Amino acid sequence: MKRAKPPRKPKEFLNSMKRSLSLVCVLASGMGVAAVAQAAAPAKPAPDPAPSASVPVTGAAKIAIIQFSGAVTQTNEFQRDIADLRKKYEPQEAKLQTENQEIETLKKQLQDGSATISDVDRQQKMRTIDDKTKQLQRSAQDLQSSEQTDGQETFNQVANKVGEVMISWAQTQGFSLVLDASQQNSTVLWATPSTDITKAVIDAYNTKSGIPAPPPSVPSAPAPRSAPSTTPRTPPPAPHQ
Repeated sequence: MKRAKPPRKPKEFLNSMKRSLSLVCVLASGMGVAAVAQAAAPAKPAPDPAPSASVPVTGAAKIAIIQFSGAVTQTNEFQRDIADLRKKYEPQEAKLQTENQEIETLKKQLQDGSATISDVDRQQKMRTIDDKTKQLQRSAQDLQSSEQTDGQETFNQVANKVGEVMISWAQTQGFSLVLDASQQNSTVLWATPSTDITKAVIDAYNTKSGIPAPPPSVPSAPAPRSAPSTTPRTPPPAPHQ
């Protein structure tokens, strides 16, 4: 029996500001099929008409698996919404990059002039660099928090609707159980390709939403960009006079 590759951990798409200022791609929602199914279920189940009306279950259960997180992020709606979020935060990211470049320029000026400036000027420039660096770090953390919050909300909103489509589609296909293979605690070790309904659910959702696919130039998942360096370099000591 061939062992399936372990599913990609949702948290792989969540990067701290140490790695990226790009929009967080929100696969760490922790919302699996079970959570979505619970949210999509009616508040009060309809009572059975009568004990005699229940239908006994016979034969083997028809089971399917789905990469639920991947299904959500591959829908046209999510790709459209995440692209809009990236555009929303681009000006703020550009501002941080500009501020970071200003700090780097000040560092270089201090380093190049270390042999000629006085100790008082050196200390003043170092305080200025330190203050600007701390402010940049605070701004970067605030931006990261906003990106994560908006990204998480985007994922959750689409995930709820994808869950409803998945349940409806699975019922029409006669499946009695759907397992989420994208969860860290998933017990799915191996399955035949025919039981994977991920693409079918994506296609069904795209058809229902009516949202066209994004342009080919839009990546399916944003690549992380390097964060600006916010660690001040200590200038060399001035030579003794």
